[in-house]
Amino acid sequence: MAKKKTVLDFLKMKESGEKFSKLAVYDFTSAMLVEQAGLEMILVGDSMGNVIYGYDGTVPMTMDQMIYHSQAVRRGAPNTFIVGDLPFLSYQTSIEDAVRNAGRFYKEAGVDAVKLEGGRQMAPQVRAIADAGMLVMAHIGLTPQSAAQLGGFKVQGNTAEAAIRVLSDARALEEAGAFMVLLEGVPAETGKLVTEKLKVPTISVGAGPHCDGQAVLLSDLIGMYPVFTPKFVKRYATIGDQVVEAVSEYVAEIKSGVFPGPEHCYKMKEGEMARLDEMLTAGN
Repeated sequence: MAKKKTVLDFLKMKESGEKFSKLAVYDFTSAMLVEQAGLEMILVGDSMGNVIYGYDGTVPMTMDQMIYHSQAVRRGAPNTFIVGDLPFLSYQTSIEDAVRNAGRFYKEAGVDAVKLEGGRQMAPQVRAIADAGMLVMAHIGLTPQSAAQLGGFKVQGNTAEAAIRVLSDARALEEAGAFMVLLEGVPAETGKLVTEKLKVPTISVGAGPHCDGQAVLLSDLIGMYPVFTPKFVKRYATIGDQVVEAVSEYVAEIKSGVFPGPEHCYKMKEGEMARLDEMLTAGN
């Protein structure tokens, strides 16, 4: 099994032009499988608010929920670089809250880094977390926790002026100590601009092919979340359809008596059925 990547490995990959992969994963079994597949980074993302808990968005997620799932993912993928996603109001309220909650991820879940959303206004939190000895990934562009301020889930950085604002945010966060910048929902041209201007690696969530890494939700990748699939997702499997088909067949076979068949049943030891009959007869 490959050795777990470090921050230095990701920097070297950027310098050499080698792309890296990240998925949002929320449970032990999925983490175990993606590690076996050679995935280099896992985000335990607050997108589980939609995918796991059925919320309308990510805002309701709590630190306790995020840590609980991060612990499960760490057990499933001990050799993968794991990023814990700081949920809404766990870091915006104060620098102290940001450092304390980042520390909870490290101490309680054993993550390798944390992620927070926001542009240059979050530079003080980024700096404080980094100064406390932790790795922090910045998330700019389309930021789901504050989507209402953006007018909804809309593409960002799609004009020259907007692209410059995205670049300015990225530079401020890099200067504050972010080890990586995640770009979500921006044109490929903006993703390319930021990637070329930053020394730290960039990772794309719908930010085009020029970023140093690519990321989507595992549930989108395998077709397990049928509610919504973003434009930037390529579906590599249709597991959701297969689950529906399998469960439908299961229900039908139970009703028809096909399942369980003899091959699915345990048997008493040889001669024990006769003894049971004798015991029942004697009891009567």
